[in-house]
Amino acid sequence: MGDMSFEEQQDFARQVADLNKYGQALNRCESVDEVVSLTLEAMSLLFEFSYSTFVEVRDDDLRVVHSTNPNLVQGEPPSDLARRAQEAGETLVEQGADAAVTADSDVTGALAVPARMGDEVTAVLVTRSQTVEEFGDEYVRPMEILATHAATAISNIRSRERLERAHRDLERRKEMIEMYDRLLRHDLGNDLQVIAGFADVVAGQVDGQTEEYAGKIQRAAESAADLIQRVGDLVSTLESQDNPEPQDLATVLGDTVRDVRANYGSLTVDFEPSAFEYQVYGGDLLDSVFTNIMSNAAVHNEGEVHMRVAPVETSSDEITVCFDDDGNGISPDLRENIFEMGVKGQESSGTGFGLGFVRALTESYGGRVSVAESDAGGAEFRVTLERV
Repeated sequence: MGDMSFEEQQDFARQVADLNKYGQALNRCESVDEVVSLTLEAMSLLFEFSYSTFVEVRDDDLRVVHSTNPNLVQGEPPSDLARRAQEAGETLVEQGADAAVTADSDVTGALAVPARMGDEVTAVLVTRSQTVEEFGDEYVRPMEILATHAATAISNIRSRERLERAHRDLERRKEMIEMYDRLLRHDLGNDLQVIAGFADVVAGQVDGQTEEYAGKIQRAAESAADLIQRVGDLVSTLESQDNPEPQDLATVLGDTVRDVRANYGSLTVDFEPSAFEYQVYGGDLLDSVFTNIMSNAAVHNEGEVHMRVAPVETSSDEITVCFDDDGNGISPDLRENIFEMGVKGQESSGTGFGLGFVRALTESYGGRVSVAESDAGGAEFRVTLERV
């Protein structure tokens, strides 16, 4: 028995079995609060530690969710030990006076274990003991297993919450879309048809400058009616969007890059499919988001344009796809409003709806889009999507 590693000993095997039961229970939790309660229960029953603390991590902000340590307050930042364990991404142990939260504490040892999903730390489990001075493998290994179960449960809950928010946002957008559709297409559209019709009649009964003015009124009304029809078509497209579902990012991007390369000989695209082996939430028109951005580089620039498509920011929750080119770029005064419907550059011959369509679709999937100047002086679009 003395030659056996700790993992081979019977006590460890029993603990692993108990921890796996807790892991199954954690995966059935519906909220982070349930995960916290169950994790602290496991820490108390399986290890009999004096004080147990659950620290949640969101966007590098650490907060105590619950603690049996009277010196730590819910909602407040945790001790320095938890922060250091989160930053290092590894288990940390402290002994003696360094392990205590306050100078007059009788704590003899402390253990902080980060709960990780991939490279991201979602929580930190901290325990302090009044009897244990040195935390060996008999404590560290089971705690790391428990932390892994907690991290998986939290990640799943956050994914469900993001998807539910995206669903709610999509429903609200559909309600607004229906209202605008009725207002634009039916009310204003009908009035513009009447104006164009009367202007045509007037133009046929007058001459000279009055005929010219009547013709301008008719053309302006017809142009506005055509614009409303375009908006109506866009509205119908957005309204018919289904709820976001898991999509293979590499496949969607790969198909889009292939089509854009075939359609625009002036545009060269650097793209490595293996860098995008992720599942993201999106609808059937996710490819249209990418197509609009990539084709803009070819359409709104003269001569050869080079584009790079690459992931620039990834976490367990999101991935950001960067599209940067060496074209003419977008003027700073236009960038702020470029994603508004109908906004376009002075020299653009388009409708101004392409990038508005991009934002509307991306946000309906629970994501976001932005634009800046690329390192080469062109445009740099970033599309952030929720990961599955």
